[in-house]
Amino acid sequence: MKKDQDAGLPASKNGSFSRRKFIKGVGSTVAGAYLISPQVESITKKISKKAKDIKEGKYELSFMLNGKKVSVMVKPSTTLAKLLREDFQLTGTKMVCNQGECGGCTVVLNGKAVYSCQMLALDVEGKEVTTIEGLLNDGELNHVQKAFIEKDGLQCGFCTPGQIMAAYALLKKNPNPTREEAIKGMYGNICRCSAYPNIVDSVLAAAQSK
Repeated sequence: MKKDQDAGLPASKNGSFSRRKFIKGVGSTVAGAYLISPQVESITKKISKKAKDIKEGKYELSFMLNGKKVSVMVKPSTTLAKLLREDFQLTGTKMVCNQGECGGCTVVLNGKAVYSCQMLALDVEGKEVTTIEGLLNDGELNHVQKAFIEKDGLQCGFCTPGQIMAAYALLKKNPNPTREEAIKGMYGNICRCSAYPNIVDSVLAAAQSK
């Protein structure tokens, strides 16, 4: 007994060393370490990745994207359009002219239509961004999307996401625009197919269907 105690091993109630308890205890410890190790490995990888991102000059960005809070590491020069398309795979936001001229990259930022190709991603810190993908509700099209389909407010469809987002922002600000107000509100969104009459009709139809 003294030899066992001197070695730091547990003794049974009657003073004798219980090898069964010792082996059981060691087994539990090993099993516990095995279960925890994947979590530790995952955390370690995240820390290493963040350290690498910081070394590459990236900064942490947190904002609301289509109703969900997201966090990502980005370089100061990254535009919002590039971030949405490449980091979040939201390719409905089109990069066309990349000069803030055509509106193909239009998204809604805190309720206002903006050209995402001309906005730095870091400028949306703490704000709310909605893309064309964010208009879907459990797979159901938004009333603006439906109106564009019903009124044939598209031809090739390439500019359509930007047109819909501009219309969505316009109707948030002015739920019942006149035709003139609808035309003015859609300025800055170019349709190379010249489907402008149907686009305006789509905006007015969306206003009535809401």
